[in-house]
Amino acid sequence: MTVDLARCLAEAYDIALPHRGQGKVADYIPALACVDPNHFGMALALPDGTMHVAGDADTPFSIQSVSKVFTLALALRRVGSSLWDSVGREPSGSAFNSIVQLETEHGIPRNPLINAGAIATTDRLIDGRDGDAVIEEILAFIRARAGDEGVDIDLDVAFSESETGARNRSLTHFMDAFGNLRHPVETTLGVYFRQCAIAMSCTQLAKAGLFLTMDGRDPRTGEQLVEPHRARRINAIMMLCGHYDNSGEFAFRVGLPGKSGVGGGILCIAPGQGSIAVWSPGLNEAGTSLVGAIALEHFAYAAGWSVFD
Repeated sequence: MTVDLARCLAEAYDIALPHRGQGKVADYIPALACVDPNHFGMALALPDGTMHVAGDADTPFSIQSVSKVFTLALALRRVGSSLWDSVGREPSGSAFNSIVQLETEHGIPRNPLINAGAIATTDRLIDGRDGDAVIEEILAFIRARAGDEGVDIDLDVAFSESETGARNRSLTHFMDAFGNLRHPVETTLGVYFRQCAIAMSCTQLAKAGLFLTMDGRDPRTGEQLVEPHRARRINAIMMLCGHYDNSGEFAFRVGLPGKSGVGGGILCIAPGQGSIAVWSPGLNEAGTSLVGAIALEHFAYAAGWSVFD
């Protein structure tokens, strides 16, 4: 039986809509504190180029930690398995900016999707280059996947991130003290803060994630961006670690690899099927979009896309 994916998306949007405005925006980053919590968009991208959208699907937002998926792919492509010398592959069970495990585990972050792990991944991606060149590589990669040269950095958000980034600086200095950093702290953070400040719409983000649904191959161009086994492992890490200490609950309810960001975005990957992006700025206590998670749970159920089905 063919599933009507447009109907599934519309139903998921309608079911989640009454919850719009609930949750708390990420007010610890001043540039995000003023975002209207009533925004809500969804976009579904299929490998054949079909798109289904609902709500504010074409409104750009700060993707924040969703960027970690793309830098992880680029780092694995550049340095390969040696990345795992700098970062682990285990769920943290802790908040996204926790420092506790870094001390007990000698400066090796638990996984590449928590803040410390993403900073370590960015540090390896730099690989001796100028920070501006690395940012251009990240932007070029995402723009090509989204098919849109308009994807760019929100400089106000980037400045706000840097001005209020004391915790991330602490994490980075801590890793440096253990010898797990290869570049100066401010060089690495200069890239990290800007990558988190990339602004995209749900439509752009869903398109950009399609290569992970197709074993690392861009379905639009046919280019093999990362090796198939690495794409599968990125999806595995997203499933296990993509929502910090809420990752188990998200896997239980949605059943798809996903990555959330405190800007309210979530990118989900249905291997072999499609890529779904949602955005609603109100967050639950773990920093995942409250409305977005509700919508994704209902969509995955209606479409039969849970990897556990």
